[in-house]
Amino acid sequence: MANKIRLGVIGAGGATWANRAHFPALAHNPDFELTAVCTTRPESAEAARQKYGAKLAFHDFRQMAASPDIDAVAVVVRVPSHYDPTKAALEAGKHVYTEWPLGRTTAEGVELAALAKAKGVQTAVGLQSRVSPPLMYMKEQIESGELGEIVACRVSLMRDGVLERTASRTWQRDVTLGANTLTIANGHTIDALRFVAGDFKRLSCRITTQVPQWYETDTKRYVDVTSPDNVLVHGQLASGAVASVHVAAIPWAGSGYRMEIHGRKGTLVATGEDSPQLCTVSLYGARAGNDLAPVDIPQRFIVAPAGTPPVAPYNVGQMYAEFARAIRGEKSCQPTFDTAVDLHHFVDALRKASDTGREVEI
Repeated sequence: MANKIRLGVIGAGGATWANRAHFPALAHNPDFELTAVCTTRPESAEAARQKYGAKLAFHDFRQMAASPDIDAVAVVVRVPSHYDPTKAALEAGKHVYTEWPLGRTTAEGVELAALAKAKGVQTAVGLQSRVSPPLMYMKEQIESGELGEIVACRVSLMRDGVLERTASRTWQRDVTLGANTLTIANGHTIDALRFVAGDFKRLSCRITTQVPQWYETDTKRYVDVTSPDNVLVHGQLASGAVASVHVAAIPWAGSGYRMEIHGRKGTLVATGEDSPQLCTVSLYGARAGNDLAPVDIPQRFIVAPAGTPPVAPYNVGQMYAEFARAIRGEKSCQPTFDTAVDLHHFVDALRKASDTGREVEI
């Protein structure tokens, strides 16, 4: 491998998550060279190559995956399209960073994780909350006993804008495509809780579609929706603490993200304008009292290179820093494809609890 890790990004065209978060993060990372970009058309691939300074442009992800000039691949396309390029990169022996969800289904995720293990490559999945410095410190404080016995956890994420969107975004209305409030907003949010405070022991769940039609602002028509927009989870963690989670897409005035962890010795509260993988999270705490105060985050949790832009690119920058460590054989804490499979199984448990109306043991 060259001194720099030669990276190819699949999903480089248009107003994508790659453009919003990956490329700004990579621009400040000395471990990676943006060697190649890939879109679905030659013209857009060449435009992306010129825009981001890549050496190579591809419009076929299989050709990129097979290129000897590439060490690692980032798959940053829509969820229904994660599986094929991820599999192609793994089969070519590349290290792979794929956004969450790993696939449309748990079965796809299980297959990809097994293939990665068989190929002996490093993987990362875009569960960026797990590398968010405030949440990493929160986890450390809980595990070290600073809050004492954890007795209760409460998490909420209320995102607005559920009534209407452009036609280019209404594909998410189809629950079978795997990209909806249950898998994405709830997946990231409840994963952050499980990361910080530990897994559930048992839970009940209600998954609903409160807004069964969306209005397409450009086509001026209504389209039917099968994807859920509200997820409510109540349960008990393995530690014995009770926990509640409500993640929703609502019509107006979303109140953002809040995670409260209450222990016998103190409380920690993380807040943000959106789900924790997307936004800057602020941390507040109280010790043996009721007044919350801002909590400073120790420098040791910050691994994103200096200059990494805030908000969306920041935690992606944290991810790339950890991914580089793993590729170089150093100790790393990035979430892997195995982490993704575990979360896929957990989301399946939520569906089961909601479908049966019964408490589920985890």
